[in-house]
Amino acid sequence: MGKITKGIAIVTLFFLSTVSLIAQDAKKEQTLDVIIKNLQKQHNVQFNYAEDVIKSITLKPPPKNSSLKQALVYLEKTTPLQFSLNNSSIVIVKPKEDFFLCGYLKDKDNLQPIVSATVQGFKDVAITDVNGYFKIKISKPSELITIRYLGYKTINRVYNQFLTSECGSVFMLPDFQFLSEVLISNYITAGINKFNDGSFKVDFKNFDILPGLIENDVLQAVQSFPGIQSIDETVSNLNIRGGAHDQNLILWDNIKMYQSGHFFGLISMFNPQITQQVSILKNGSDVSYTDGVSGTISMQTDKNINNVFKANVGVNLTDVNLFVDLPTGKMGSLQVAGRKSVSEVLNTPTYNNYFERISQNTEVDNNVDNTINSDKTFDFYDASLRWLYKISENDEIRLNFITVSNQLQFDETAEINNTQQSRTSQLNQNSIAGGLYYKRTWSTKVKSTFEVYETDYKLKSVNANVLESQRFLQENIVSETSLKLQTQYSLNNTMKLSGGYHFVETEITNLDDVDTPVFRILISEVLRTHGAFAQVNYSTLNKNTTLVLGVRYNYLDKFKKQIWEPRFNFSQRFLDYFTVEILGEFKHQNTSQIINFQNDFLGIEKRRWQLSNNMDIPVITSQQLSLGVNYSKNEWLVSVDGYYKNVDGITAQSQGFQNQYEFVKSKGSYSVTGLDLLLRKQFSHFNTWLSYSLMNNLYEFKDLEDGTFPSNFNITHAANFGLSYSNNNFKSSIGANWHTGKPITIPEGINPNSEQSIIFGETNAEKLEDYIRVDASVQYDFKISNKVKAKAGVSIWNILNKENQVNTFYRIKNNEINQSVQQSLGITPNATIRLYF
Repeated sequence: MGKITKGIAIVTLFFLSTVSLIAQDAKKEQTLDVIIKNLQKQHNVQFNYAEDVIKSITLKPPPKNSSLKQALVYLEKTTPLQFSLNNSSIVIVKPKEDFFLCGYLKDKDNLQPIVSATVQGFKDVAITDVNGYFKIKISKPSELITIRYLGYKTINRVYNQFLTSECGSVFMLPDFQFLSEVLISNYITAGINKFNDGSFKVDFKNFDILPGLIENDVLQAVQSFPGIQSIDETVSNLNIRGGAHDQNLILWDNIKMYQSGHFFGLISMFNPQITQQVSILKNGSDVSYTDGVSGTISMQTDKNINNVFKANVGVNLTDVNLFVDLPTGKMGSLQVAGRKSVSEVLNTPTYNNYFERISQNTEVDNNVDNTINSDKTFDFYDASLRWLYKISENDEIRLNFITVSNQLQFDETAEINNTQQSRTSQLNQNSIAGGLYYKRTWSTKVKSTFEVYETDYKLKSVNANVLESQRFLQENIVSETSLKLQTQYSLNNTMKLSGGYHFVETEITNLDDVDTPVFRILISEVLRTHGAFAQVNYSTLNKNTTLVLGVRYNYLDKFKKQIWEPRFNFSQRFLDYFTVEILGEFKHQNTSQIINFQNDFLGIEKRRWQLSNNMDIPVITSQQLSLGVNYSKNEWLVSVDGYYKNVDGITAQSQGFQNQYEFVKSKGSYSVTGLDLLLRKQFSHFNTWLSYSLMNNLYEFKDLEDGTFPSNFNITHAANFGLSYSNNNFKSSIGANWHTGKPITIPEGINPNSEQSIIFGETNAEKLEDYIRVDASVQYDFKISNKVKAKAGVSIWNILNKENQVNTFYRIKNNEINQSVQQSLGITPNATIRLYF
């Protein structure tokens, strides 16, 4: 009973205290004079003040149980007065005076005013005028002032370090990063901009929303651009202006990646929380880039050092993910991000749809007769890290690391000699990469950068044939080391020069190993490339004219082969609202993906990387030229690009033929003539767009019977329509994707001289049915507390549940031609909740 009585007493005391506090808070306001007299009696202190200072000030009194210090802090926050405690005497001074900072912002080199720069204090913000003049309100002498302007080093300085007695000059140092000017803002939706170097940039910090996406999936988002499609709706098969996926250069903080997706291509493997910006270059790329004869997708993490702890955690119907941005002192910050699939805990409808999609027409889905597949499991994860550190005012480094894994496993069971036997088959796809970047600013005109990376990719399959007691092991391993040194020099405000050296060593290993009968073939090849490049950037002061001319020299030491690659970019604004662009480039690449057999690697990820040998597998080269015109006025945008692209040195094995050329080894080329069009209109809270692509993509294989015929990636017409609505914290979007079907070859019969071969008709003369898909997304941001924010969203992919055919092929079964059809994703919902700290 003693414990019970004591507990009741504690609860009663707590209740009475709470009631007392509530009653205290509920008291009516009092004059400051009355509050001061009560505090003098309570704490035995003396307040000194003039009567007119506290006159007419009324407020609620501080909590009764507050200490003297707590009461004074409370009074300072709730009144415009300052309270200075000295022993037992408290001086009350007049209302706090406002401080102002004014000045003229100028370039330190030429003393020219800097217009439209941002000057920001704790509460107030100002933009410099045509004379570089600014004025902002300051709350206290120790307040931090930040001054930013594109192309200049940011100033972070407290108020009392400025010349505050008069509006003096404030000088900014140029930061020669050679950043391109924005040509068109909100190209498709908010956060997507087009620059005058021909590139497109997606800024996920300011990104709006796209139909069917609730997470900022990097490689799904780029498919909203005209000229970029996925022939089978995966991110591991992106086609930029009719090119194959292996012809895309994919960079993560300048590290080349040989893997791009989770779920073997259905979602991007790059964590959107740490990947803040994506650049897309379809033509006219910088000479510092090599590889990617079809296009470049360059992802970047945040380049600013964060001095405040930030974190967020989220979960959706495929994975749970975490992101942390941690300051490491005043001069550095560390970002860490990770994702893990939820399959070990729960098989959601989204997960099940994805798994069903990737396993269609593969050994995972359909095994040989009398063999049953069971215990199918799939798991993925990724982890990435970025560390920034500013060694000095002129030196900074960046460290990157990323690791990615996809794991598929299932059991094959069959009855052998009246006994059930099981063996496990599995597929692993992994990437691990790290990079170091160092930047040195020698002077206001000269800057150098040094970067080195190591990237490794491994695809491994163990295919267990339980009927034959056979194990078939396959491996595809890529290991690449890169070193690049670049120096940039600014001649003046209109012209900049850059040049550098680039070394790349690529090693690719392929293994096929069978235990019964014993068969093993291991091929490992290495290729080293030396590159030297130089470029001049010219831009008029008003930025209406931009010209970039560059050349890259490549030397492939194994083949003693020299390749020269000129590149150029010209942009001219005219009649205020029009811009014309002319872009061109020569590029090459030494790697490609081939398919030996359609059932390699369990048929899931059957493409393996290989190196050029300069014979039957040539070095791939490309030439591209494009002409574009843009019109932007009154929230209307019309953008038209016509282009011609020729790619030489491709092989039939790299194109994924599933007709009479499936096992043929032949060298060839393809040429594309096309048109990319975008219409966009913004009004009030709505944004609507329509993108359209027209292309004629033709192969030329001189060794093949047909010679010239439509490419496997010849999507003649493609259109993307979207409508989004944003208002305060609510965002929604709905859109439709349509394109003509993939080219296919129709069989005409079975070869009478070989019962296992099909006689095909004219190559790629027919097409699959048109593809159409309608998607929608809804997102809402809200506050949980002052320190915790949240975002919730729901999306539906393929609302109409349209059964789109993305591929078909033919095989002979029981002396008949059997058609296999691969379907797109059906209706697939997703939902997410994310907390920001």
